[in-house]
Amino acid sequence: MTRTNAQMFITGPQVIKAVSGRDVSMDDVGGAAMHAAVSGNVHVLAENDAHAIALAQQLLSYLPSNNTGDPPHAPRPEIDFGPDEGMDALVESDPSTPMNMHAILRRVLDGGELFEIHASFARNLIVGFGRIEGLVVGVLANNSMEKAGCLDIDSSDKGARFIRFCNAFNIPLVTFVDVPGFLPGIDQERGGIIRHGAKMLFAYAAATVPKVTVVARKAYGGSYLAMCSQEMGADVVFAWPTAEIAVMGADGAVNILYSRELKAIEDPELKKAKRREFVEHYRAEFASPYLAASKGYITDIIEPEMTRAMVSLGLRKLLAKRELRPPKKHGLIPL
Repeated sequence: MTRTNAQMFITGPQVIKAVSGRDVSMDDVGGAAMHAAVSGNVHVLAENDAHAIALAQQLLSYLPSNNTGDPPHAPRPEIDFGPDEGMDALVESDPSTPMNMHAILRRVLDGGELFEIHASFARNLIVGFGRIEGLVVGVLANNSMEKAGCLDIDSSDKGARFIRFCNAFNIPLVTFVDVPGFLPGIDQERGGIIRHGAKMLFAYAAATVPKVTVVARKAYGGSYLAMCSQEMGADVVFAWPTAEIAVMGADGAVNILYSRELKAIEDPELKKAKRREFVEHYRAEFASPYLAASKGYITDIIEPEMTRAMVSLGLRKLLAKRELRPPKKHGLIPL
């Protein structure tokens, strides 16, 4: 949709004025910027008609000619297994510090190019198309710079639709996980976050394309399932050493598990030190990626600098994947 000369709506300003008495402009009710950022009806925003055509051409470059074909993969003869020295500088090990996921994706994708979809809508989840060593992929990633990377109603809808689009056109899915949970709040609960969040789980579970997951940092509770854990059918799951895979974060878990012990300590400094000790113990004993790997939930633990090479290797091994499901009319997605 072009930014300056396009609008779309079901009821225009005159109808709204007649029914509610409220004065609104064409842009307020149906402008491109509003639909791109608020309603989510616009997937890609163009500056003008020529730009819109160029964007359509770019999108088509990632797609097969129809749903029975494979995407236009152009795998390079050899995978580059050299470490990406620039990746380590982007890693934030402190789970409370925002991490620049866009910069990380640029290190992984060919030429640093991500054709982002819904870039202005539900910005806590990044989705888009790119290539890794010549292979077309659909990318999903939590963005901790927006709402701490939590999944909410809008991001769940955004992610589920993108997953199903990629699955329809046989595009492999690469998921980067840094999710602390579903966004808490009465508005989210009343808006049906349970139902909307279930769309993500349904979409991943129903997808038959290759699925590679990278746990970069936080992977807590049901939100990790919604970001394509092994239980949701991920073919390969990599984790960075900074990853935390647990029911909930260490800080919140300590408040529940050790509340009695902490209440018994009166000295504030001693209590702070003891709490820090409990947090470190929880992370080491219950949230470590090495524990998850020992139980078979993680394929391998990799250094961040090897992410591009290992994801590429996983995709190469999965290109011939063909998954047959029992015939049925259709699945019952939680709409």
